[in-house]
Order: sequence, then C-alpha cells, then structure tokens
Amino acid sequence: MTDLIFGVVTLPKIIARYWWDDIIVSFRACFAQMYFVHSLGAIHSLILLIMALDRFIAILFPFQYPVVMTNKAAFVSCGLCWSLTFIRMSGIVLHASTLPYCNQNIITQCYCDHLSITRLGCDKEEVAYVKSVALANAMVSLLFPLSFIICSYFSVIISVLKMSHVERRHKVLSTCAPQLFITCLYYIPRCFNYIAHNLGFSFGPDLRIAITMMYSLIPAAVNPIIYCLKTKDIKEALTHRLKMRKISSTVDS
Repeated sequence: MTDLIFGVVTLPKIIARYWWDDIIVSFRACFAQMYFVHSLGAIHSLILLIMALDRFIAILFPFQYPVVMTNKAAFVSCGLCWSLTFIRMSGIVLHASTLPYCNQNIITQCYCDHLSITRLGCDKEEVAYVKSVALANAMVSLLFPLSFIICSYFSVIISVLKMSHVERRHKVLSTCAPQLFITCLYYIPRCFNYIAHNLGFSFGPDLRIAITMMYSLIPAAVNPIIYCLKTKDIKEALTHRLKMRKISSTVDS
C-alpha cells in the first residue's frame, strides 16, 4: 500500500514534468503532496522495523514466535504505524505552512518535499526553527527504526553463524538478505541527503534529484518483485499459472 500510494502521489507529476514540461503546481497541491510523501516515507521506515522485529523473534525466539507475531499483532502494529504517522506529519506540514513565503516560487526538485519548500520562506529565523523541528522529527522517523534494525540483524547474523546445520543457515540468510538489501537502499541515500544538507554540503540539483529517486521510487518498484519471488507460495502459484497458460496456448494452437 505504501509503495502504491507513493507512486500515485508522485509519479503523475514527475512524468508530466519531464515529458510535457508541465512545471506548475498549486500551493495547496504542493503541500498535500509533501504531506503524503513524508508520511508514507515514515510509514515505510516503521514497516521495515516491524519486518526486522519479525525476523528477530522468528530466529532468536522461535518457540515464542507463533504466540507473539499473530495476525492480530501485525494488523494492530501496521494500523498504529499508519494512524500515528499521519497525525504526526500533519503537524510538520501545518508548521511549514505558517512560514511567510515571498515571491520565490521555484523548487529544484521533481516533487514537493519539506527541504525544497521551506527554502522559499522569507524569515530566516522562522525557517531555521521550522527546519530544526522537521529535522528532529526526521531523525526520530529514520534513526530510531534504523538503530533497531541494525541491532536486530546484528543479533540475527551472530545467531545464524552459530548454527551447525549449513542448510538451515543458508535458508535463514536467504530470507534476511532481501530485507537487508531494501533497508540499505532505503536508508543510506536518505540519511546521506539529510546529513549533507544540515552540515552545509551542497551538490547540484541533478545529483540531489537522482539521490531522491534512489531512495523514493526504486525501493517501491523493487519491493513487490523481491518479496513475491522470495515467497514460496507466491512463486509456486505464479509458476503453476504460467505453466497452465503455456499448456492452454499449446492446446489452442
């Protein structure tokens, strides 16, 4: 859902910008897009945390796993991620909307985000305060889940290396590898972008947009492929469907 909604929110305007040179967006639409972009990014981060927690309990506490990680627990956890994040991000976006904006109305980004919008504010002190609040919120959204993910996977890897059964060790590592790949792809460019901006490092708009696309759209495109093909039931169902279609087309011909 996060991947699908993020694409719906951002891709139409990105395509219009680069294919038809449609560079205009209304002030309210820009803030609405910014709200969903940052909300969905924070939700994605928390979902990665839940997935890491799932692997952590499954590998280190396998007997408690069926009791702790029930469908109800997963539903409640994801529901809280969505609802609390949408409430929290509404405060960040409303805070940015209180800034006085001058005649500048051009952002060097392919969609509206907090960094690009708040740069257009007039009052430097007010802009600095809004940015500091947003940075603190971003660090909570990014660093808290990331810290837990790193610690959990570190514990998982140590536990796996202690396993004597080579086949089981390989199976566990193959299960965790896609999640580690997506986590790195999501967090490393995002953290680099935030840290570089707040430390005063500047780089060209093309590179900044490329970094943004790397952590925004690539994970959303790769997630369904990785998790579908790594899930045995889905893989078998797809293989069976393709075989049936092949047999049907052969009979028809």
